[in-house]
Amino acid sequence: MRYGKKYQESAKTFEKHALHTAAEALDICQKTAKAKFDETVELHVRLGVDSRHADQQVRGAVILPNGTGKSVRVLAFARNEAADLAKEAGAEFVGAEDMMQKIQTEGWLDFDVVIASQDMMGIVGRLGRVLGPRGLMPNPKAGTVVPAAEVGRAVTEAKAGKIEYRLDKTNIIHCPIGKVSFGTDKLQENLDALMDAIVKAKPAASKGQYVRSCVVATTMGPGVKINPGRFVPA
Repeated sequence: MRYGKKYQESAKTFEKHALHTAAEALDICQKTAKAKFDETVELHVRLGVDSRHADQQVRGAVILPNGTGKSVRVLAFARNEAADLAKEAGAEFVGAEDMMQKIQTEGWLDFDVVIASQDMMGIVGRLGRVLGPRGLMPNPKAGTVVPAAEVGRAVTEAKAGKIEYRLDKTNIIHCPIGKVSFGTDKLQENLDALMDAIVKAKPAASKGQYVRSCVVATTMGPGVKINPGRFVPA
């Protein structure tokens, strides 16, 4: 892979194989952010599990203390009182069959998070092939499928910076933890909240070292390694 000039210049400013504290790594990320926009800071965590086995899946959701810095557009599948709760909580789009048809017939995907009340899953389930590959399918483990009375709370949490973490096929979790403009302290608070959740989610079937590697990087910048030894399950 060929990298741009700014990326290469940034990569030369630190030792790429060195293991840093979280604060050091985040500080380097900010110093090497060269883009003209406020870059997102992402966390990439490789775990010592095998995602091919059901008993070694790692998935959940966590509210970042300082949010993601991104404006989140929420689509809520809900009816009656649950729909009213979703609207009051700030959901941009609320509906049922009408929203399903809009997605199916128009290819409409102008939203970032999908919340569904439990009674709506018969409708939402028909959108699995569209929403699933894009990471938008509601799931109880991620807190995006909830009882009708809790739809408003779920929307509020999503707007406040709740993110989902889950393993990909290579046993790595990729998540945003904020923007460069947040500064080291706020980024570290978000990183710690996410890592605490990932560590607590360690499957009982996982053996050996759980957190194998931990890397932070900005949207356009090089990855900076954090010492994985500090993330040890209790």
